[in-house]
Amino acid sequence: NIVHTQGWIHCHTPATDASAVVKAVMDELYQYFGSMDLPGYCRISLACCLNMCGAVHCSDIAILGMHRMVPKINHDIVRTKCELPNVIAACPTGAIRPDPANKSLTVNPDRCMYCGNCYT
Repeated sequence: NIVHTQGWIHCHTPATDASAVVKAVMDELYQYFGSMDLPGYCRISLACCLNMCGAVHCSDIAILGMHRMVPKINHDIVRTKCELPNVIAACPTGAIRPDPANKSLTVNPDRCMYCGNCYT
């Protein structure tokens, strides 16, 4: 079986959901897992984001979901529902800064590594 993370069910930062991707890959590779055709043990894993809790770093074949766009900020929602210090602290690269003019946040796209920690 393919080792994979839980995706949108249990995680707050996934870029993709594991179930559909794992099903598609297993459908294509099923013949190899049902027989002894491969020359040795082959470990396949999928991680839904760059945090890689699916152990893709120690697998023979790794599938990794990635966020590819800088988060867009809806200033009205940020002002009413977000705790700004927590959102700023969640960014590992310091790409999120306060925006006093809008009483909201700004994102520096050059520093953003698309980890998804700021989404929640």
